[in-house]
Amino acid sequence: MNWFKNMNLPNKLTVIRVLAIPFFLLFLYISKGIFRFLPLLIFAAAAITDAVDGYIARRDNLVTSFGKFMDPLADKLLTASAFIAFVEIGYLSSWVVVLIISREFLVSGFRTLAASKGVTVAANPWGKIKTVFQMVLIVVILLNYTGYAAFTTSWITPLVAIVVLLTVTSGATYIYENIEVIK
Repeated sequence: MNWFKNMNLPNKLTVIRVLAIPFFLLFLYISKGIFRFLPLLIFAAAAITDAVDGYIARRDNLVTSFGKFMDPLADKLLTASAFIAFVEIGYLSSWVVVLIISREFLVSGFRTLAASKGVTVAANPWGKIKTVFQMVLIVVILLNYTGYAAFTTSWITPLVAIVVLLTVTSGATYIYENIEVIK
């Protein structure tokens, strides 16, 4: 655990976000009654660490290579885990999740290719908007899953449509704006 003790706070928060994933999934599958709020609380806490670690890293100039690599990976693992679990418990269609995860692999592969050529490709605004809507969709599904927020049922389908549209738009925009990396 010395490796963890020696990390700066933003990197510790990123590692904690990854370590929260199995607990999120465990409680999603086994929780009953009032305890169905646990996955929502765990996911919300993990999502908050994403905002906090980035803010602290930039504010205190604690940006590291580990953080640059692990922070986006932690986000993708967290959201992909939630989306895959939602297929299993009947909240999402598999094609939606395959589309979302495929976009993430495509963009990550594109970034890796760019990095191999010495080019840094920044996230575009569409990707940031997509991520916000993905998080909102996950929270709405988890609220609905609790059984105490049935009013959210009617929100799920429109949010899925928005997430699909933003996933395609952000991926296509990302490739279009950086097509010279492939050449």
